[in-house]
Amino acid sequence: MNLHTIRVIITREYLNKVKKKSFLLITFLVPVLFAAVTVLPALIMLFAKEEGKKIRVLDRSAVVQPYLTDNALATYTFCPADTPVDSLKAALPASGQDVLLVVMPVPDSLFNLKAESYSLKPIGEGLKGELQARIRQAVKYKRIDDYGINGLPAIVENLDPDLSLRSYTLDENGNETVSESGVFMTVSMILGMMIFLFITLFGGGVMSSVIEEKSSRVVEVLISSVRATELMFGKIIGVALVALTQFSLWILLTVALIGLAGGMMGKNVFTQENVQAMGEMAGSGSMGMHPNVSVSSAGDLVTTLGSMPWGEIILCFFVFFFFGYLLYASLFAAIGSAVENEADTQQLQIPLTIPLMLGFFISIVAFRAPDSPVVFWGSMIPFTSPIVMLARLPFGVPAWELVVSIVLLILTVLLGAWLSAKIYKVGILMFGKKGSFKDLWKWLKMK
Repeated sequence: MNLHTIRVIITREYLNKVKKKSFLLITFLVPVLFAAVTVLPALIMLFAKEEGKKIRVLDRSAVVQPYLTDNALATYTFCPADTPVDSLKAALPASGQDVLLVVMPVPDSLFNLKAESYSLKPIGEGLKGELQARIRQAVKYKRIDDYGINGLPAIVENLDPDLSLRSYTLDENGNETVSESGVFMTVSMILGMMIFLFITLFGGGVMSSVIEEKSSRVVEVLISSVRATELMFGKIIGVALVALTQFSLWILLTVALIGLAGGMMGKNVFTQENVQAMGEMAGSGSMGMHPNVSVSSAGDLVTTLGSMPWGEIILCFFVFFFFGYLLYASLFAAIGSAVENEADTQQLQIPLTIPLMLGFFISIVAFRAPDSPVVFWGSMIPFTSPIVMLARLPFGVPAWELVVSIVLLILTVLLGAWLSAKIYKVGILMFGKKGSFKDLWKWLKMK
């Protein structure tokens, strides 16, 4: 292959891409979206403070009322226990109250209660949870009192302590650093998702470009001047450089926008209350976390982010993206050369789509068990390693594993490029026939 010719093709492909309006639009729009996704949860928690509701209570259990005390979510007024429920419901619209709460004992049992709420508009989940917690607390202490054991309420209260678990990591010298697992989880998921989307996006872009040139017969003119393999590698590397340019701009612009937004919003966004709420939004409750376990403070989050090896993460991101992209782009280019329109590529893409999706699914669960056998082998097998290894990186990966993974990936890239080139140089000049797996195998065996 002529390196000068490949360099000319790379330059042509690169300039054609970066001069397009779509490139400029995506380059500046994506950082805004990334920054918005990062900042919006904090803004939502800052401005989504619900106004306190006025609640009228009919407590026929004679148990719950002492536990319903005014707070930021609700203020309570109480009705006589013999007040008819229907009259209270009828008077609710004109009463100035927002909610009617009715509590009744279950027949033949004082240990269980039945509660119903009536409101003109559906109540929020926060207020519903507050009411349920208060009623549960009342039932709990009612049951304790019925045991008749002196001092039992205080004993039970002491059995349910608040828990604040802080995690630290130790380096080789024994120095400790705060490490919040939720931060590692978030970074892991973002890295895995980004590498999956970018490889799919730019690899598919190479295939679309090949199909476009083939269907328009432009490729016939190009092949008359350069070799098919030179055209393929020039196109792949040119798009890779476009991707790296776009990545660099995305990172710089996103960091700048987040920093600017953080400076404008000030410290009020990162109060302990907001951090707690954002942790709940992230799904901590769905993972079985006890309600009394506190979410780390903003200081712990910042410390954890600052202690992460960002230089290694960014370097590995570019390395794994570049070689992962080269692997899939060469295979996508081979598929593109075998067809004349994108509708015919669906069947041929299945062998590439499956490992990409498998790597994505493994990366989603990597934060739960980053050193498990499935995640380990997913980070070693070249077809999934670009995605899975990036998801493991925030949790720390031994140097030898990184080296082995990269070497295996590079060797697979060389093999994949050689096989793709054999298919490309034959398929790119085949017209009037829809390529199949049988055709690809036949072209591979051709000398």
